[in-house]
Amino acid sequence: MMGRQPRGQEQLFYEFSLDEVVPADHLVRRIDAVLDTSWVHRELAPFYSSLGRPSIDPELMIRMLIVGYVFAIRSEREICREVQVNLAYRWFCGLGLEDSVPNHSVFSRARSERFRDSGLLRTVFEHVVMSCIDAGLVDGRSFAVDASLIEADANKQRSIPGPDWNPQRNLDTASRAVKEYVETLDDAAFGAASEVVPKFVSPSDPASQWTGAHKGPAFFAYSTNYLIDNKHAVIVDVEATRAIRQAEVGAARTMIERTEQRFGMKPRRLAADTAYGAAPMLAWLVKEKGITPHIPVFDKSARKDGTLSRADFTFDAEQNIYLCPQGKPLTTTGRVHQKRTLYYRSSKPDCDICPLKQKCCPKAPARRIPRDIDEDARDLARSLVGTPEFEQSRRERKKIEMAFAHLKRIFGLGRLRLRGPRGAQDEFLLAATAQNLKKLARQIARPPPLAVACARPQDQPADPMGEGFSAKAVKPPKERRAAANAMLNFDNPCTA
Repeated sequence: MMGRQPRGQEQLFYEFSLDEVVPADHLVRRIDAVLDTSWVHRELAPFYSSLGRPSIDPELMIRMLIVGYVFAIRSEREICREVQVNLAYRWFCGLGLEDSVPNHSVFSRARSERFRDSGLLRTVFEHVVMSCIDAGLVDGRSFAVDASLIEADANKQRSIPGPDWNPQRNLDTASRAVKEYVETLDDAAFGAASEVVPKFVSPSDPASQWTGAHKGPAFFAYSTNYLIDNKHAVIVDVEATRAIRQAEVGAARTMIERTEQRFGMKPRRLAADTAYGAAPMLAWLVKEKGITPHIPVFDKSARKDGTLSRADFTFDAEQNIYLCPQGKPLTTTGRVHQKRTLYYRSSKPDCDICPLKQKCCPKAPARRIPRDIDEDARDLARSLVGTPEFEQSRRERKKIEMAFAHLKRIFGLGRLRLRGPRGAQDEFLLAATAQNLKKLARQIARPPPLAVACARPQDQPADPMGEGFSAKAVKPPKERRAAANAMLNFDNPCTA
């Protein structure tokens, strides 16, 4: 017989518990078990007055932003609507059934003022990274770095030609994004100090870069730069820059140094693509940081006209000369040109009688070969190509491409909603935090392998992170750890 749900008068009183409604295996429970935000009030205390009307709880706003980005809800209006009706989100944010949800307008002001002044979003991100370290998801041995273009909230139809753009015009009445751009004009690391005049500039977000790097229609974009640990692809740092290669390489340096400062981690090897294979970057990795570069060398010395390239000449380090295919020397005066380049020249009499002159320097009296002052670092990087370790790093580098794919497809960050360098940085930090939280929550939910579960304490290694790892992990509160264990509650085969 067909059933029918009675729709009579509603009850006047309900006995209701959010904790009983949210399923034990819901993602918000697993994230809540690994996320500690109790420190937020202490961190923001200097930025609030002791007088006046109480503000919206900043910990509540952070949790609402996190749950929004975890479930690909980036609009603050939409986050507020979802928290209003979604019981699991209410439980995660600590709201009761009758508690009111903050208005969306408070997020904009808090983010642009107290959150940015205190660096709160980066602190939240770093706390999550420390939790990943504590859970054993990071070993600090092998890193990978890369950048991906994210479309800016800027319209081509409203852009103006780059030579016509004057950022100082009407600066007093300019938008926040324009003022942020002016503040970064001398910031070479961000990429705003580039001498290259862009083809187009967006008046609404002038820091975004006009680019056609995707081989399709050009657009305004920022670059999100990731530094990941290759063990479980945990994002250990993230940085927003303009969408130009020099800024992306500068961001790699910034992230490596900041990771060493914040977490005490310096990788033994770094995997990256050819964009990071220029001589200054390779020399910095090898000579200053002692990091093995598993990076293809950026080299434009190959010639397309069929003449001999630099690779056809042999460098003699002891005599500091190049030898041509006929065995004749190319010497240098030792003068450094443009602060980076030495030139090695052959002898005109040798070239006049050389049978390979037409194939070597048909339009010049003698051959000249440039050599970077850090060419030895490039030679080291070339020698590593094809080794088993290099091939392993090349395979592991695919993990960072997968992280970018998840960022755009699963987390919905194909186009930015906020404008300006700080707006881009805020969105990238929140998205990276959400990615790490989902990874951490799912990893700890898995039961340990049988060999690990059965190991006695004396069988465990003294330093599980490996030699040279000195990160101090921040453990979650005991209450959250106990809640996580009770929630997961998998059977230990060793106690059966």
